[in-house]
Amino acid sequence: MTQPVAAVAASLVLPARRSIQSMSRDPGTSHPAQFPAGWARWTALAGFAALIGVGLLPLSPSPAAASVAGAAAVGAAAVLIWQRQRRYLLLTAALATAGVAILGNGNSTRIGWFAVCLIGIWCALTGTRWEYLLYWAGTVTLFVVEWRWIHADPGWGAWIAGTSLAVAAGLLVRHERDLTAQLREAQAGLAERARAEERNRIARELHDVIAHTLTVSLLHVSSARLAIEHGLDDAARSLAEAERLGRESLDEVRRAVGMLHQDGDVGRTVPLPGAGDLPALIERYRAAGADAAFTLDGDIGRLPATTGLAVYRILQEALTNAIKHASGAHTAVHLTVDGDELRLAVDTSGQPGTGTGLGVLNMRDRAESLGGTCTAGPGGRGWLVTASFPLDRSRRRENA
Repeated sequence: MTQPVAAVAASLVLPARRSIQSMSRDPGTSHPAQFPAGWARWTALAGFAALIGVGLLPLSPSPAAASVAGAAAVGAAAVLIWQRQRRYLLLTAALATAGVAILGNGNSTRIGWFAVCLIGIWCALTGTRWEYLLYWAGTVTLFVVEWRWIHADPGWGAWIAGTSLAVAAGLLVRHERDLTAQLREAQAGLAERARAEERNRIARELHDVIAHTLTVSLLHVSSARLAIEHGLDDAARSLAEAERLGRESLDEVRRAVGMLHQDGDVGRTVPLPGAGDLPALIERYRAAGADAAFTLDGDIGRLPATTGLAVYRILQEALTNAIKHASGAHTAVHLTVDGDELRLAVDTSGQPGTGTGLGVLNMRDRAESLGGTCTAGPGGRGWLVTASFPLDRSRRRENA
């Protein structure tokens, strides 16, 4: 394979695997949640200010104290809601709660106490675990003190329960928001992986098609150059075969990248090669001058199309490497098909050469994608490529 093709194929690699499980986390354990900075903040602040306005109506314990407490509560709530880094979440929440407590004046029937519930919800939505737990514990303590030592009224128990439910509701909303964000992140990761797998598939097809065609075409061109000294007819036949292979390669490249999938153009597409095309593949290399022998044990007529394509591409790559790295060496191809397994062996009697390694990697990826295996290395009479495919699994995949 030429260097530009190798560079393109090497650049189309898969990213690291990502899953929903690896991205899931317990909401609120360490990091604050991200809450909308627009209408949600204005709505929360407007609701809090409305509750404080209602709490101001009795003007107790005094008009001046009520006005100062109301202004302090709204100001602290504004800082609580609009602060960016949330460094003072507990401090601003405590100041706002103190203002509400002054307006409440020890009376559990005041509607202004609902503002404490709003603060609890906001702390649960935006604070860390220890922050909203501390605020909840502080408000419960406040209501207990009001109940036991200031005004013994069972209504304080309702405010304890209400604040606890408010914090729980905030945590539930936060959990749903975090889960939605995690699912979107996972979906984005899966979509990126699907695109990368498609790029990788196209890279494999381009590598196999272009490397095979260039290698065989070069053999025909070399034969034509040698034959032109003895006869123009042989040279013309070699050049015509090289031209035919070039046109066929161009069609396969177009098909690999999906350029022919247009309306009204379906009839021009050519089926992908399969197991039935293996003898023609061997003959193509023989016609180019390669020394290759093919033996078959079993029936390849009922093989799944995916398995047939994988075997075809693996054999194509193995023969291309044999010509590139061991030109003139004999290559024996043996294909065995039994009840539940297909085995391919390509034995070349020559010393292995050096290359980018992408071809071997593509062969292995093709086999493993169908549950099979593929190995390439020293063995046999020089260099041995073996591949095996479980036919039962391939048939189930084909029917799925």
